[in-house]
This record gives sequence, C-alpha cells and structure tokens, in this order.
Amino acid sequence: MEFGVDSFAAAITDPVTGVNVSPADRMRDYLEQIEFADKVGLDVFGIGEHHRAEFLDSAPAVILAAAASRTKRIRLTSAVTVLSAADPVRVFQEFATLDLISQGRAEIIAGRGSFIESFPLFGLRLEDYDSLYAEKLDLLLAIRANTEVHWSGRHRPPLTGQGVFPRPLQDPLPISVGVGGTPSSFVRAGRLGLPLVVAIIGGRPEEFRPLIDLYRKTGIEAGHSVEKLSVSLHMIGFLGDTTQEAADDFYPGYAHTFSEIGKERGWAPTTRPQFDRSRGATGALLIGDAETVTQKVLRVNELLGGVSRFTFQMGVSALPQKKTLRAIEILGTRVKPMVNQDLAHRSA
Repeated sequence: MEFGVDSFAAAITDPVTGVNVSPADRMRDYLEQIEFADKVGLDVFGIGEHHRAEFLDSAPAVILAAAASRTKRIRLTSAVTVLSAADPVRVFQEFATLDLISQGRAEIIAGRGSFIESFPLFGLRLEDYDSLYAEKLDLLLAIRANTEVHWSGRHRPPLTGQGVFPRPLQDPLPISVGVGGTPSSFVRAGRLGLPLVVAIIGGRPEEFRPLIDLYRKTGIEAGHSVEKLSVSLHMIGFLGDTTQEAADDFYPGYAHTFSEIGKERGWAPTTRPQFDRSRGATGALLIGDAETVTQKVLRVNELLGGVSRFTFQMGVSALPQKKTLRAIEILGTRVKPMVNQDLAHRSA
C-alpha cells in the first residue's frame, strides 16, 4: 500500500498563536515538506487547486515542478485539478512538462472541486457544473491517447487534428478521477476504467463501501480488469508521538478552518466533542500516534475491500513547521512499514 500527503497550500493564521506566516515563507515550508516526504520514504505528495485568499495553490503544477527539482523518487500529483474550470489542453501540457522535469513522476487527479469560486472567475456557468466536467474529462483522455486530436464538444472550440505538445515521459500519463459522494461520479470512473480517488472528510468510512462497490461493478461490466480499478483514499490526518498530542495540536486549526467554511455552507461551528468522535475508531479522521493510525488504516482498508493508497490531508490546520515535519516522518518511517508488514503477513 502506498502512503502520501496532500496539501492545499493553506495560508491561514494560527488560531492559537496568532502567527500569520508570509505567503513566500509558507511556500518555502511546503517545498520543504515535499522534499522531506521524499526522504522519509513516502510515495506521493499532492497539491490541490483553489482560487481563494486562504490558499496558495491556484497553480499546482508550478509548485510541483519546483518540488520535482528537489526530490528524487516521490510521485507528484494534483489533488485535485479542478477540470471543470480548466482547459484540458493546458492541463495536459503543464503535467506533461512536469512529467519531463520529474523524470516520469507526475500524475493528474481530475475532479470538480468542492468550491465554486472558479466558475465566475473563469466566466463559466454553475448550471453547467456536470456537463463541463464530463466533456473536459473526455477531451483530456483524448489528448492523452493521441498527439493529434480530433474532438468537438459544447463548451470549447473543436480540435481538428492539432498536435498537443510536449508529450510526457510516462505513456500513458496517469490520470485518476477524484470523487466525493456523488454516485454518478463513481459510475463514470468505473465506466472509463480510471483509478478512483475518494475524498472522505466526514462521516464513517464504511458508508462509502456501496459506492466503491458500484465503481468496481461498473468497471468490470464495462470490460476493465479488477487490477485496473484501483481505489485511493484522501483523508484528513495528522500524527504525533502520542495520540493526545496529535489531537491537541491539530484541533484548534481544524476547528477554525471548518467553522469558517461552515459560515459559507450553513454548518454549525466545529466542537471538540465532534472532533473527538471523528478521530475515534469509526470516524473519518486519521489522527493519533503511529500505532493508533496504523490500526485505523488497516480497519478502513478491510471495510472498503482493499485500498491501494492513503493520502493524509494535514494542511487544514495551521501548525508549526516542526510539528508538520514530525507528522510526515512518523507516517513515512512508522505507519507505512507497519501497515505493509501487517498486510504482507495476512497474505502469506
């Protein structure tokens, strides 16, 4: 099983200390995190895409390209590319270029995103939310399959044989579908035979089993092999030397972030009892010491019928860089080997 970290390159004030790190210093910290994740043996680092004041990730391929020059092995992916609001030609060109810079370590997770600020920013209609994504995913896959592209759709001028360059080192360039909880998104990924990345940020992970089964069933019925229908999970997580330390460190920033988002979406403010329930055995938060998180990862893996990759979203809470690096270290040097040792023992 692979392990990694996802980041939204948040530029939020620490609610405990009141410290507000400058955007330039924050970006330096994120590049250090990616470089350190590579050193401690993690498999992947993802950068999201947002177009909001509290995030610095509006151009994820640029951040990942900077990281590529400082790393050797770790895979570099979007988490996610907001494809509905993007030009698939440019997305492919940017990540093909990243693939060349990184010597074949680039990936794209194509999704629709959980925020809608990109629609007015790029002159798009929210009413076209689903049709934009479906059409642009179709074009992105066509570009991946063909250097000279013949394609037409509703939302973009047609391509009549134009070449899309450069071509990536990997053939094909890995493209996954990022999903939340919409059944049609799971069906689409299965029908296309694309790897699935499921964002689980609340509730109980086992509630996603019927949707994941639907994805696998749809994919098999469409003629795709079981091996091709891989499932990865994006979950909020953080590690410390003790479970209490991890929870106490992570909670203030987590509560601040989700309470602020809640003001926009009509949610009640986040409370400590709610947080503690979510980090319990059946909740969606992967927060604790190495042993606690290892056992929860193994439980979720079994509940969902086998997962190929877990990525931990640590950046929703503003924390000192030292604590974030320690969490990355524990994930790479303790959780990853303990999980894979247990899985190897079970399959022996």
